[in-house]
Amino acid sequence: MKTLLLMRHGKSSWKDETLSDHERPLKKRGQKDAKRIAMEMINHDLIPELILSSTAVRAKETVKAILSVLDEKIPVEFSRELYMAEPEDFVEILSALSNDLNVVMLVGHNPGMEAYLQIIDGNIEAMPTASLGQLSLKVADWKALSMETEGELIGFWTPKALEATNH
Repeated sequence: MKTLLLMRHGKSSWKDETLSDHERPLKKRGQKDAKRIAMEMINHDLIPELILSSTAVRAKETVKAILSVLDEKIPVEFSRELYMAEPEDFVEILSALSNDLNVVMLVGHNPGMEAYLQIIDGNIEAMPTASLGQLSLKVADWKALSMETEGELIGFWTPKALEATNH
């Protein structure tokens, strides 16, 4: 069994209309939400052995915020292929991973991220910004991963739900 953490980037800023979609940064709320999710990752002992992220500024800043909380030396690989990736792209990238890795995190974008979560689990309807899904994949080796691979959603956290339970 492999563990896959799927995280949508934090809330991005539309303040500077001259920026391309790829260059949009996180809002302050996006930074805060990513850090809140990172605290939850610590609470549930979900420390990835590798983080794969889109090259979009908002995704990179989400990863930076997470790492600032996790305080771990986690390798990060940024891939342009993860920018606006579709489920097939995730499968292709993940199936090329070393089998030594057991817990991998993907930081990306909707609609692909939400679609992939729905394909694997079949239940999640929405994946808001900075949400995190923890999936247990029914494969012993990343190379065996396919679009037909089933998995179980073990945990799902959104900043809004975490904020509601912390008050």
